[in-house]
Amino acid sequence: MRDLDLPTLEPAQGSWLDNPAYRRDFRERTAGIRDGGSWKLERVQHFEEPANRSPSREALRKGDWQASLRLLEERRESLLSAWREDQRRNYVFHRVRVVEWPLTPYVQWELHSLRQQSAYGVPVRVISDEADAVRSRETRGRLPEIVTHDGSALHHVRYSEAGDPQGAYLFTDPAVVRPWEDYIKGLFEAGEDVRTYVERVVAPLPPPRLTTAGTPAADAEQRTR
Repeated sequence: MRDLDLPTLEPAQGSWLDNPAYRRDFRERTAGIRDGGSWKLERVQHFEEPANRSPSREALRKGDWQASLRLLEERRESLLSAWREDQRRNYVFHRVRVVEWPLTPYVQWELHSLRQQSAYGVPVRVISDEADAVRSRETRGRLPEIVTHDGSALHHVRYSEAGDPQGAYLFTDPAVVRPWEDYIKGLFEAGEDVRTYVERVVAPLPPPRLTTAGTPAADAEQRTR
């Protein structure tokens, strides 16, 4: 992918939205897009989001891996409904997931979730944190969590150290939004389709486990991928 001069996401140049305001703004912006799309970059390896935790995610938190996978299957009708609405508007929500090894339980679960979403019209690509396109941008810290909306707006989503959502900074300057959107598009082109990635790498893994303290931990067997 070609080198891009990415602007710094200075908070003073954006507008802060607390979590309810961010979610509302996100919904309104995506709902308003016709014949276009959004681009999401996911870099954090563990999220909590207790207010929006799905039954499948809750099963993972409790350590019931098989129930977690089974509960994913129960949302197919809602995914189909969302796909039909996106088709009506000719809207596409693209996602790029950066992965680190060993996988956290959250990312191991999320990759299964993303594979299912990809079957219902959500293009998802996976890229390693060791890829040049990622590593060359992380000399001063990890890439940010970002969602861009058809080149017109960018949400820089912020989380606590524990992975709880705090809100987002909103940027609407094209000089900020477009380079970041182009960068995410480049990562998407360089990444692997989530369906083949899960089948090749993730599906054979043992179930994720929790530490005795109740916090997520990756299975040691993953270290020998």
